[in-house]
Amino acid sequence: MASANPNDPLLQPFQLKHLRLKNRIMITSHEPAYPENGMPKERYRAYHVERAKAGIALTMTAGSAAVSRDSPPVFNNILAYKDEVVPWMKDLTDACHEHGAAVMIQLTHLGRRTSWSKADWLPVVSPSHHREASHRAFPKKMEDWDIDRIIKDYADAAERMHAAGVDGLELEAYGHLMDQFWSPSTNTLDAPFGGAMENRVRFTLEVIKAIRTRVGKEFILGVRGVADEVRPGGLTADEGLGIARYLAKSGMVDFLNIIRGHIDTDAGLTDVIPVQGMRSAPHLDFAGGIRQQLDIPIFHGAKIQDVNTARFAIESGKLDMVGMTRAHMADPHIVRKIMIGREDTIRPCVGANFCLDRIYQGGEAYCIHNPATGRELTMPHALEKAPSPRKIVVVGAGPSGLEAARVASERGHHVVVFEAAPQPGGQIRLTALSPRRKEMISIIDWRMARCEEQGVSFRFNTLADASTVLAEHPDVVIIATGGLPHTEVLSTGNNLVVSAWDILSGDAKPGKHVLLYDDAGDHAALQAADVIAQTGATLEIMTPDRSFSPEVMAMNLVPYMRSLQKRDVTFTVTFRLESVEPHPTQAGKLLAVLGSDYGGVRKERVVDQVVVNHGTLPLEDLYFELKPLSSNAGAVNYTELIAGNAQTVQSNKDGKFQLFRIGDAISARNTHAAIYDALRLAKDL
Repeated sequence: MASANPNDPLLQPFQLKHLRLKNRIMITSHEPAYPENGMPKERYRAYHVERAKAGIALTMTAGSAAVSRDSPPVFNNILAYKDEVVPWMKDLTDACHEHGAAVMIQLTHLGRRTSWSKADWLPVVSPSHHREASHRAFPKKMEDWDIDRIIKDYADAAERMHAAGVDGLELEAYGHLMDQFWSPSTNTLDAPFGGAMENRVRFTLEVIKAIRTRVGKEFILGVRGVADEVRPGGLTADEGLGIARYLAKSGMVDFLNIIRGHIDTDAGLTDVIPVQGMRSAPHLDFAGGIRQQLDIPIFHGAKIQDVNTARFAIESGKLDMVGMTRAHMADPHIVRKIMIGREDTIRPCVGANFCLDRIYQGGEAYCIHNPATGRELTMPHALEKAPSPRKIVVVGAGPSGLEAARVASERGHHVVVFEAAPQPGGQIRLTALSPRRKEMISIIDWRMARCEEQGVSFRFNTLADASTVLAEHPDVVIIATGGLPHTEVLSTGNNLVVSAWDILSGDAKPGKHVLLYDDAGDHAALQAADVIAQTGATLEIMTPDRSFSPEVMAMNLVPYMRSLQKRDVTFTVTFRLESVEPHPTQAGKLLAVLGSDYGGVRKERVVDQVVVNHGTLPLEDLYFELKPLSSNAGAVNYTELIAGNAQTVQSNKDGKFQLFRIGDAISARNTHAAIYDALRLAKDL
């Protein structure tokens, strides 16, 4: 494929030892949790091949592949300690090589960053007894025979990867066993593996020597390591640079992939891998500073989510290869679009971190607004034209409605979208009013741009009814009207509360003493809490659950907590708001009555405002008005839907159009679910 701009710094090749990388963009090692029984099978291969065929120079698998049985993965990782991994990795590597992409894999021993209650129930090991906060296991302090066997395990795993034909491997040394040796905060061993810096790096060098003995001098070997833990008592920048020098001068390491920070707490992990609302590329200058001082290729990636930042990283000489991993989850075709001069069509990473937060809760990595990622075997990243064009009417221009319009129009259908509001966006437009989450509006902007390219007709400020829809003589009607806040959750006093949406939109001004009752557990409550707390109000956030905001998940919770903990905010769990009434003696005050699912308790709060966050109820009247007029009576064949086939239900011979509803017009879910609804329906219309 000829490039529209052959002089683009990102498109210049890079020579890594004997390996010629065709451009400067890479996908850093990461684990999307797609393996089956620890093996990278068809789904895992399809994920990497999609990015390879779109032009990525280097894709790194596994984040990280486990080398030992006493390093059980905390989520669904590749098991590099099993011989059966070899043919699966070979299939993946060969498939990516067919498209000119290099393939590497990251190997690790987790050390204390795992649990003894996983897999074979073996003790967790580390160079000290110090527990890691995130994974909670108290480790066994390593003995000499632990060190010897784990060095051998690394070498065995490397030999397996060499046999699989990968182009190289990377050793993980941030938060895992290898840098637990490096850091004085996690290494209390005596010499020869503890104490002075040269002793703390000895384990890494012994592992590398053992690997080189097995795979030879030509096989590419790198280290992704921390060069500054940014915490009291941890590895300093000076010592981190010293270790990097040791590795570079050893002659056995071919590249360094630089990390800054620590990942043993949710807050630390979020600083290493920033989420939306946090600064882009926060560690780029730090990595570039190391490159200036060492004669070894330097790789790096941390919230480098846009092409301009990536281009600057290469053009300025800060990096040799730039990692754009979450960006490629949002759009696997970044390199191809750069090459054809269509950077403006790249689906943006909005930093929502739905991908990473899911795997840390035991799920699979999915992009918040590209539901084809991780579903490459069933969902398309590129759309084919339909056999014949049809007239599609979409009601609602939120994320699901716009995705349905985008997909249908790109397939060649004639699409009309009705929207009651003056602008598109639905709940996302409300979400994006919060400065921390303003990147979310790109989900809407990107879809609007694609729809406008395809000639979709938009009718804003139009509250569509049945006659409006029928006047278009549609072949298909898709109801994507979303929902409205559900606050009718109390035995009495529902008329006295406001919703989190009311706070976010400004329709309700925050009170001075506020009770925010949240049993949905999503972003809306914490966004409203931020608005309230910033006024100086006294705020209590209450949930009947045993933990608050479970849908927000770990890394996204960090910025909220950093904001709210500085203010007059109290978090209360396991209490349920039962009723609200005007206070009998204090004018303008409300009396909130609390109970508990655990029983036997009644408490009261005196406040001047109660905010309720309890999801949404579908706006479904239009759907039910149209249902008897449709050919399918609104029915969906789930077997066909899941299999990726077109909907063929015909239950009403007099019906003139198919009728479907998607997103929150069905039930309160999330943005990813709404967009996935639209893609898997509209791709087969």
